[in-house]
Amino acid sequence: MNEVKPGTLVLSLNSGSSSLKFGLYRVSDSGIETRIAGEAEAIGEESGKFQAQGPGVRKPVEETAPMPTQREAIVRIGRLLDESALPAPDVIGHRVVHGGPKLRQHCLIDAAVLEQLEAAAAFAPLHTPPALSVIRYAGEHFPGVPQAACFDTSFHAGLPAVAQTLPLPKALRQEGVQRYGFHGLSCESILRQLAQDSPAGPPARVVIAHLGNGASITAVREGKSIDTSMGLTPSGGVIMGTRSGDLDPGILVYLMREKKLDAAAIEQMVDHHSGLLGLSGIASDMRKLHRAAESNDDARLAIEMFCYSVRKQIAAMIAALGGIDLIVFTGGIGEHDAAVRSTICGGLSWLGIGLDESRNQAGSKPISEPASRCRVLVLPSQEDEQIARHAWALLPGAAEGV
Repeated sequence: MNEVKPGTLVLSLNSGSSSLKFGLYRVSDSGIETRIAGEAEAIGEESGKFQAQGPGVRKPVEETAPMPTQREAIVRIGRLLDESALPAPDVIGHRVVHGGPKLRQHCLIDAAVLEQLEAAAAFAPLHTPPALSVIRYAGEHFPGVPQAACFDTSFHAGLPAVAQTLPLPKALRQEGVQRYGFHGLSCESILRQLAQDSPAGPPARVVIAHLGNGASITAVREGKSIDTSMGLTPSGGVIMGTRSGDLDPGILVYLMREKKLDAAAIEQMVDHHSGLLGLSGIASDMRKLHRAAESNDDARLAIEMFCYSVRKQIAAMIAALGGIDLIVFTGGIGEHDAAVRSTICGGLSWLGIGLDESRNQAGSKPISEPASRCRVLVLPSQEDEQIARHAWALLPGAAEGV
């Protein structure tokens, strides 16, 4: 493998079950520069979508074309680099949601790492198989280019025992059944932005509310995760787009005993047909639910329950932190849905937390009112940039701390 050159070109790949976000970055010890940002959507559906923009693209790309698998998306990204007269990347970084108990730190991918990822797929069956496919397809299309696995669980690897340990028999805990936590790359990106905004760095007690189709709440003390709402898998915690979040385990026993559902059927229900979709019977998309809520009681209840579950988790994380200095909203809903932010924070007024509604509507920094006990911010999740930084740092000769 060659030594790192100034301005190493890094391709970040952030895969979902039917989407692939990507970014091409020029990374050096002096910083990071975005060259291309884009996404392939509706992979596996009849009409896939592909869009890309940025200074590395001659003109913005927005097209509709069939993409039966992630392979076609990788091929299209490669063609985009060729069309833009850009070379192949020096390294490819992948967001990997769950590495299981043995892979907790970002690493370069080799045969042993792939084997461990395959073994850990049971911990995140929604996310790991698509990520493995993308890793293999990227290796085929960019032969010889090193690849890196960047784990969402790494940020939470140091959780204190009281938060990490699940109240189950010790034998299961020794097999890796514990709280892992997710959205770690997003949390890292938030802390980096906070550090850039203030010479003193992030405040001591921060709650990060990553709210999107997947959603989690994380308590951060002195830059370290001390508790988080998701558990063994990304299915736990608050209500999400199609995922139930936390459930009484007796419900699962009931479904097995009385409804004769097997593990696959239960997984399908709690991961794909619950949450906002299950509550509303309409959609998992908060924008559609807002439009329907004026005349549909189920849509209105789904929104109320989402905000209620997030508010309860934020309050729990404030208790874990012993107070609060800052709340940050991020993710698709967290960044763009002022009504949801207002409802969540309105239920925290007893803590002295208040929003300036005009600033909240605009997403200004901060969105909290001057008299609020803590600041409230809206910041973009920059997972793809974090992937690029980690992938670059794993190459021989890379400086630390980019």
